[in-house]
Amino acid sequence: MLGASIAVAAPTTAAPAGPDALRVDLDKILADPRLDGSHAGVVVRDPETDEVLYSSQADARATPASNAKLLTAAAALEALGPDYRFRTDVLTDGQQRGPVLQGDLFLRGTGDPTMLAADYDRLAAQVAESGVREVKGKLRTDAGAFDDVPLGSGWAWDDEPYYYAAPISALTVAPNTDFDAGTALVRATPGAEGEPAEVALEPATAVLEIDNRTTTSAPGSAPALSVEREHGGNRVVVSGSVPAGGPVVEDFSTVPDPAAYAGDVFARALAAHGVQVGGVAPGRTPEGARSLAGRDSMPLRDLLVPFMKLSNNGHAEVLVKAMGRQATGTGTWGGGIEVLNEKLNGLGVDSKVMRMVDGSGLSTMDAVTPRQLALLLDNARQRPWFQVWYDSLPVAGNADRMVGGTLRSRMVGTPGQDNVHAKTGSLTGVTSLSGYVTAANGRPLVFSVVFNDFVSSSPKDLEDAIAVRLAEYDGAADAPSTPRVRRAPLPADDPATGVDESALECSWVKAC
Repeated sequence: MLGASIAVAAPTTAAPAGPDALRVDLDKILADPRLDGSHAGVVVRDPETDEVLYSSQADARATPASNAKLLTAAAALEALGPDYRFRTDVLTDGQQRGPVLQGDLFLRGTGDPTMLAADYDRLAAQVAESGVREVKGKLRTDAGAFDDVPLGSGWAWDDEPYYYAAPISALTVAPNTDFDAGTALVRATPGAEGEPAEVALEPATAVLEIDNRTTTSAPGSAPALSVEREHGGNRVVVSGSVPAGGPVVEDFSTVPDPAAYAGDVFARALAAHGVQVGGVAPGRTPEGARSLAGRDSMPLRDLLVPFMKLSNNGHAEVLVKAMGRQATGTGTWGGGIEVLNEKLNGLGVDSKVMRMVDGSGLSTMDAVTPRQLALLLDNARQRPWFQVWYDSLPVAGNADRMVGGTLRSRMVGTPGQDNVHAKTGSLTGVTSLSGYVTAANGRPLVFSVVFNDFVSSSPKDLEDAIAVRLAEYDGAADAPSTPRVRRAPLPADDPATGVDESALECSWVKAC
């Protein structure tokens, strides 16, 4: 018809789908204002196709915190093997005449972080079974398998009293089955109201001097115990209060000389078994000394569980030094890091674009990239030890402490629960989460999230939101959604504790 107008349909824009939809949602998560001015590195890979589904600041180096343990664990499995064990021996070069040993007794360690007081007691029983009742010489502590540098480069001086920064030694004691080696438990038992609490060490040792400034508060009041070892010394100030009629309250103190600690605990065990020694002092085991007793630790495949699930810093560092010792004969951080870099290169990780100075990530000098972490996660799937490594990672939302580990209170009630297997990391202004997740379409994905330099509240919930969104990902059929994360309250988020759990590794707050 002449003069009639023709309607033209407006162009339509198709909604993003597949990886494009995923990118839209992850961009929204990273637009959170808490990340303004901060570093937010994220990489997501499909390991079966090597496709990078998402990348943001992938090659920008950042402090990894405990995500560094992924690098250390993988390198240790490569260098030492899943069946590696630490050895502790009791030896002598003296002559035994009846019940008398003419000479010294040597306690020699190789870094075993799982040695409990009960293990030293069993060693003492073996010595007693050999017929020795008196050692004319001394008990010599031999920690020469490692160097004498107890703390890592870049560790904060004010972390020194706290169990997560315990000194590293080839000879040490753990007070618990989390194997927090180089620490002692400080136990405060309430007395009568208004009176001091009774303070004791577990295991009993004279290498720490307790300055008891505690009081017993009213029944039903909240405990408020403070335990702090003075910088550079062995004096431990215990202050605060514990409620009358309440349970024993425990905290940790690091021990400045772990080898002396081991010697003291072993000497007490020997005495309990009727073996007297003429004092404890350091010393090196002479060539040709014969063994009177010995113990092998659990294999590395088993040690990985408390190491990775609970993010145990000390375990990482003894593994670094053990790698150095295997390569050079002496356990040093420098030698161990050289081996670590070599093994990572063999796993497809470019060590030249990273810097590692310790094994735990406690040092702020460590610098890695999300791309390299994701490559490690991807390439590790081809290694014969992969299942051991994978099983050692914390599992989101699993309440079992030795399964869920530092993720046990996160992503509860979401598609990430019992799905996300990942390593956490936390320092002041740093949080990281890297691991594995199975997407809704059944595809395995690897991811790395490293946030640095935030100054407001911790963005751990954004890590969770990313991991949950990956669990919801449906491949080519995927469509944008409203990412959500439901985070169960963490047990240490309790005003009575005075602890901000969001700022710490969960394992660093033993109440959790």
